[in-house]
Amino acid sequence: MELDVDAKTIKRVELYRWRGVAWQLDVWPFVLLYVAWALLLLPQLDFMDAVIVLLGLALLHILVVLFTAWSVDFRCFMHASKVNRVREADVVKVVPAKFSGSKEVVPLVHTTLEVGSKNSISSQPEHSFEFRKQKFIFSDDTFRKLLYPSKETFGVYSRSSGYGTDAKEKAALGKWGRNVFEFPQPTFQKLMKEHCMEPFFVFQVFCVGLWCLDEYWYYSIFTLFMLILFESTVVKSRLKTLAELRRVRVDSQTIHVYRTGKWLKLSGVDLLPGDLVSIGRATGQTSEERTVPADMLLLAGTAIANEALLTGESTPQWKVSIVGRDMEEKLSIRKDKAHVLFGGTKILQHTPDKASHLKTPDGGCLAVVLRTGFETSQGKLMRTILFSTERVTANNWESGLFILFLVFFALVAAGYVLKQGLEHPTRSKFKLFLNCSMIITSVIPPELPMELSIAVNTSLIALVRRGIYCTEPFRIPFAGKVDTCCFDKTGTLTSDDMEFLGVCNVEGKGSHLESDPTKLLDRTLQILAACHALVFVDNKLVGDPLEKAALKGVDWSYTADEKAVARRGSVPAVQIIQRHHFSSSLKRMSTVVRIDENFLAFTKGAPETIQERLVHVPESYVHTYKTYTRQGARVLALAYKVLPDIPVGEARSLERQSVESDLVFCGFAVFACPLRKDSASVLKDLKDSSHDLVMITGDQALTACHVAGQVHIVSQPVLILTPPSNGQDGFNWLSPDEETKIAYEVEKIQILADNYDLCVSGDGLAMLQRTGALEPVLPFVKVYARVAPDHKELILITLKDVGRTTLMCGDGTNDVGALKQAHVGVALLNAVEVPGKSPSASSSTVTVKRQRAPTSSQTSRPNSAASRAEQQKQKLKQMMDEMNSDDGRSAPVVRLGDASMASAFTAKHASVQPTADIIRQGRSTLVTTLQMFKILGLNCLSTAYVLSVMYLDGVKLGDVQATISGLFTAAFFLFISNARPLSTLSAQRPHPNIFSAYVIISMLGQFAMHLCFLVSVVRAAESYMPEECVEPDSDFTPNLVNTVSYMANMMIQVATFAVNYIGHPFNQSIRENKPFFYALTAAALFFTTISSDLLRDLNDWLRLVPLPKPLGWKLLLWAGMMSLGCFVWERLLRALFPGRRPLTRSKASSNVDKKVQ
Repeated sequence: MELDVDAKTIKRVELYRWRGVAWQLDVWPFVLLYVAWALLLLPQLDFMDAVIVLLGLALLHILVVLFTAWSVDFRCFMHASKVNRVREADVVKVVPAKFSGSKEVVPLVHTTLEVGSKNSISSQPEHSFEFRKQKFIFSDDTFRKLLYPSKETFGVYSRSSGYGTDAKEKAALGKWGRNVFEFPQPTFQKLMKEHCMEPFFVFQVFCVGLWCLDEYWYYSIFTLFMLILFESTVVKSRLKTLAELRRVRVDSQTIHVYRTGKWLKLSGVDLLPGDLVSIGRATGQTSEERTVPADMLLLAGTAIANEALLTGESTPQWKVSIVGRDMEEKLSIRKDKAHVLFGGTKILQHTPDKASHLKTPDGGCLAVVLRTGFETSQGKLMRTILFSTERVTANNWESGLFILFLVFFALVAAGYVLKQGLEHPTRSKFKLFLNCSMIITSVIPPELPMELSIAVNTSLIALVRRGIYCTEPFRIPFAGKVDTCCFDKTGTLTSDDMEFLGVCNVEGKGSHLESDPTKLLDRTLQILAACHALVFVDNKLVGDPLEKAALKGVDWSYTADEKAVARRGSVPAVQIIQRHHFSSSLKRMSTVVRIDENFLAFTKGAPETIQERLVHVPESYVHTYKTYTRQGARVLALAYKVLPDIPVGEARSLERQSVESDLVFCGFAVFACPLRKDSASVLKDLKDSSHDLVMITGDQALTACHVAGQVHIVSQPVLILTPPSNGQDGFNWLSPDEETKIAYEVEKIQILADNYDLCVSGDGLAMLQRTGALEPVLPFVKVYARVAPDHKELILITLKDVGRTTLMCGDGTNDVGALKQAHVGVALLNAVEVPGKSPSASSSTVTVKRQRAPTSSQTSRPNSAASRAEQQKQKLKQMMDEMNSDDGRSAPVVRLGDASMASAFTAKHASVQPTADIIRQGRSTLVTTLQMFKILGLNCLSTAYVLSVMYLDGVKLGDVQATISGLFTAAFFLFISNARPLSTLSAQRPHPNIFSAYVIISMLGQFAMHLCFLVSVVRAAESYMPEECVEPDSDFTPNLVNTVSYMANMMIQVATFAVNYIGHPFNQSIRENKPFFYALTAAALFFTTISSDLLRDLNDWLRLVPLPKPLGWKLLLWAGMMSLGCFVWERLLRALFPGRRPLTRSKASSNVDKKVQ
C-alpha cells in the first residue's frame, strides 16, 4: 500500500512486512533448484557438464543476492510482502523527491502512548519511522513530520509555564528525544565493504575475472589495483566529511531551565521543546560568546546574536521579545526571525526585561524552546551537508540510454561471434562463451566512474580555491546549462557602504537637497539619529550601513545606553524607549523616544508606504522622491508623531499600528548606493555569454531601473507596470519619465518586449498572480522592484515552470526562498572586498586567508632578498601542507561556517564574480562529461569490432600490450578531466545533452573511418604473410597481423582522445593543457619508435615483430589521414550543431502560450 507523506523531501512511502528467512524468494526457489540438480541432472550428465551447470546456478544465485543489496525495490520484492494496514507493517520503503537522495527501507516503530489527565488515562497507538534524522508519524491516512511547537500564537507562548510535572517532561522526552546531533561514525572497513558491494565495482571485478581466464594477468591486476585505490580514496573522503560533522555538537553549557515550578540547572543537551529557559551572555571577566543550544523564541528581554555560522550575515542581528505583538497572531519563524534565537548562533550581548512576569535567576533573557536536535536551523544545515552527497554528474537517464545504445552494438558483435563459433564444432565452447562475455562487458571501462567523479571533484576543488563552497555537487552541471541569471540589488550588485547625500524637505515649489546638518530641522536630525537599530557590541557600533551613514552624515553620536546626542549645536538629546524593527513586508520601522520629558514616535520607510500614513501629504511629495529615485538614489521618507503624556511602561507597550499612524512628514533622506567595482563588467560578460539577466530587488522601481541600466540588465527604453490611479480602470505600462503610457494587455506582451525592457513591481506581481498571467508575462520582465521575499521565490518558481534554467545570486538572509528555488543558488556571505582585480588574485587571497592568519613576512613588503626567501619558504610550506592534508582527487570537505543554510553554493566574496566562476566550472564539467562519453562510445565500438571480427581471424593482444593500452587510456582520461576552464565566458553554449544527434552522428562517422583504417592495415599486413593461419582459440603468439592490429588500435585510441577533446571556447586547448599535450606527444613518439623499430628491445618486451619497411611508414601515413579525417568531420559537426542558446522571446512566448491554453 502506498501512502502520502506531508514533506517536501519525500514523494511517498510503501508498507511492507518481512518474510521469514526460509520463505524469502532468494532462498527456497534456489534450494529447490539445487535439489533438482542433485537428483535429476547429476545422474544424467557428464560430471564436468554437471559442474558447469552448478557453477551457472551458483552464479545466478550470487547475482540475485547482490541485486537485493543493490536495489531497494528488488530487496522488498524478494524479502517482504506488501500490506495494506499500517499496524501490520514492519518496514516502510521511502521514495524521496527528485534530487533528495535514493530510496531507503527504514523500520516502522509501533509504540503506545498514554494520553489524558490523571483521572482518565487512555492508551493510544503510534506508528512512526525515522528518515534522515527526521521523524514521521502516521495520522489521518498520511505520514506527517513530527510537529514541534513552532507555529503557535504569540498568546500561547506568552502564557507558557514550562513543564509542570515529571510525567509531562517524560512524555516530551519520549516524543522529541534529547537535544543532540547523533549519527553513527562508520569504520573504514564497513564503508569499504559497502563500496565493494556497489554494482559497478562487482561488475568490474567480474570483468577482471574474465580477463584472467583469458590469461591477461598483468592487465587484470593493474585494473583491479586501480579500482581498489579509487574506492579507498572515496571512502577516505567520506570518513573525513563525517568526522568533520561529528565535531559539531550541541553546546553542553549549563543553562537555567524552569521546570516543575522552579529553576533548575541543566545541560544544553537536556532541553526539550516547550522548556522555559534563561539565555544570555555569561557575565564576569571570563565571559565569552555563548552558543545558543536550540531554536528559541524570546519572551522577555533583547539580545544581539551573531548568525554568521548559519546565514553568513556578518552584521550582528538584533533579537527582540514578542512584547507588543498581537497575541492572536501565529508565529512564522521565517517572517518573525527578529524574535527567534537560532541554534548554533552566538549571543554577543543581552539585556533582560526586569518587568517580565517570570524573573530569571542569572539575569538572562526569558525564552521558550521551539525546536531541538536536527530540527533546529543548525541541524537542518547539517542534514543538507550529510545527506546531499549524491554523485550525480550528468543526466543519469541519458547516461543509461547512451550505454544501452553501446550495448546494442556489443550484442550484435557478440551474436556474430557466437554464430560463427557454433558453426565450427572443434572450437572450444568455453573460449567462445568467454569471448562473447568479454565483448558485452567491454562496453563500460573501469575508468568511467573514476573520471566522472574526478570531473565533478575537480570543479569542486577549483571553486573552493576561489572561496566558493558547494553542499550539493549535482548542481554543478546545472550551472553549465543556466540561461537566466537573477540578481538581488542591495548588497549584491551594489556596495554595502552607503553615502548620505542629504535631506530634501519638500518646502515651497521646488525641492532642495540639504546636506549641511546645521541647516536641517531639529526634528529631522533627531529622526535620523534615533530611528534605527544600531547597537554597541564590545564597545563597537554595529548595524545597517545605511543607518551608520545617516548618523555620521548628521554628525550625531549614539551611546551604549541608547541615547542619541548632537556633537554640535544645542539640539536636545533623544532617548530611545522602544523599537519596532524593520520588516520586509511592512517596508518601514519606528521607535518610541523621549526628548526632555515628552514622548514621540519616529518612523522611516519607503516613501509610498509612509505616504499612506501621513496626516497631510505635501503637493510635490511624489514628484520629489521620484526625481531622486530616477537618479539611482535610495530614498527614505521621515515622519514623526507626538505622543500623549503617558508612563514609560505604557510607552514601551504601545502597539505598532498606533505608533505608525497619523504621522507628520519631516523630509526625505537621500542616500547614494554605489555599485561594486566589478558588477557591471561581470554582468556584461554574462550577457555576452548568452545569458538573460534579471534584477529582483525590494528597492523602489525607479532606483532599480537606473541601477539595471548601469549593469547592462536593461539596454532599451524601460516601461514599469503601474497600478491604476485617479479612478483609472486597469494597470498601465509607464516610462520612468512618465512620458510614455501604454495600457497593459497580456496578449501584446511579446510585441512590447521587443521594443522595451519591462519592470514589474510587487503590486503588479500580485495582479499577475490573481489573473493567472504570471507565465505569459514573467519570461519577458527584466526588473522586479518592491518585491517581498515571498515574491522572489514566486518569480523563480515561475521561471522554472516555463522551462528556464535559473541562477539566483543574493545574500543569505532575505533571499533564502529564491536561492532554494533556483537551479543554482549563490549566497554571497561575509562580504569582504578581496584585493586584486583578477580572479586568480582574489582566489589566492581567499585561500591564504582561510588557512591561517598572515605571517609578518606575508603582510610586509618584500624589500630584501631575505624576505623574498622567507616568502618562498612560506609558499613551499603551504604547498606541502595542502599536499599532506588532501590528495587533490577527493571532493573538498564542506564545514559549517563555509556553507550556509541559504543555498547550494556559498561564496565568501563582496562581488558577483563567483556567479561567473560557477558557470565556467559548470560548463567545463558538462563539456568534460560529454567528451568522456563520446570517447567511451568510440572505444567501445572499436573494441567490439576487435574482439569479434578480428578475433575470429586469429588476431589477439598480448598481456603486456593490453596493460600498456590500459595505462595510456587511464592517463588520457585523467588529463582531460583535469582541464581548466577558460577565464572568459563564451557566447557559444555547451551541448546540454549526451544523447543527441550531434554525438551520435559524430561517433558513427568517426567509427566508419576507424573501421576503414583497421581493415586496411590488417589486409596490408596479411599480404605479407598469406601462408600463415592462426586459430582463434590458440595462445597468443607474436606475428605481423597481431603487431599491426595493436599499433592501429593504439593509434585509434590516441586519435579519439585528440579529436574529441573539447577545448576552446570552454576549456584549455590541447596545447594549454600541458599534461594532456605531453601525453599526446609521448604517444606520437612511442608510435614512431615502435613502428620504425628503433628500439628493438622495447618491441621485444611488447612482443611486437619487425615491420617491413614500407608497411611501417604506410601505417603512420594512414594513421595521420584517419586522424585528419576524424578531425575535419568533428569540426564540421560542431559548426552544424552549435550548443542550444537560451529561449528567445518568440520561443518563450510560444511555450507559455501552450501552457496557458
